Amino acid sequence: MNATNPTSSPSRGRLIGYWVTTVLVAFSMGSGGIADVLRIQPVVEGMTALGYPVYFCVILGVWKVLGTIAILIPGTPRLKEWAYAGITFDLTGAAASHLFVGDPVAKAIAPLVLTALMFASWALRPACRRLPSAGACAAETRTVAEAA
Repeated sequence: MNATNPTSSPSRGRLIGYWVTTVLVAFSMGSGGIADVLRIQPVVEGMTALGYPVYFCVILGVWKVLGTIAILIPGTPRLKEWAYAGITFDLTGAAASHLFVGDPVAKAIAPLVLTALMFASWALRPACRRLPSAGACAAETRTVAEAA
């Protein structure tokens, strides 16, 4: 904790936590989405083993890439809420699908860990990335600029 400003450390830690979890989720969802769209062989094999048609790879892949973009771009807090919801549905659906087809529980762990990271990203996001305070980023930027 900073001796001159006791509140700067927790908010800095929160911001670092937000970006670490967000980058991990974005990398996972974005790279997975690209692999889905390209229908690389392991993805196709995994989808068919779960009982899904191959064309579903492209649908999920496009949604994953769009969701990744939505959580990374500034502003658009309502779109971010929808993206976080979509990521939740995708990851929990993946975990459930593995369990429903009789895969070992270990196959459901990775999507559940990513779900936990996604919830951490959602909970730690700055005020300007939350509803209803869409204008908070501009206000925060002005406050920082005025303090300098």
